Amino acid sequence: MARPAPIPFKVALRRLLRESPSSPYVFVSERRAPFTTGGFAKMIERVARLRLGLELKAHPHLLRHACGYALANRGHDTRAIQGWLGHRSITSTAVYTALAPNRFKDFWRD
Repeated sequence: MARPAPIPFKVALRRLLRESPSSPYVFVSERRAPFTTGGFAKMIERVARLRLGLELKAHPHLLRHACGYALANRGHDTRAIQGWLGHRSITSTAVYTALAPNRFKDFWRD
């Protein structure tokens, strides 16, 4: 199945503001109503299964984990990741950096 072309974040945000200028919500249904927690979870699971072909149980918190791992794999500072994810303890954030195999690959090179 062919995937739709990704929309750059700024373009998507401008479109959202143009289509719903007075809405305080980022995630809205086709009827312009705010997503419920369950509706958002169903959407994440459906996209993961149908568009990405994932057979695992996808849920909104999985996006949070994916963000943490992506930031760690790109070499971002652990304290910055901690702030982004809102962790009180750095040990919660260290899980992401410990599982980032390329994080320190060139650490000792000049």
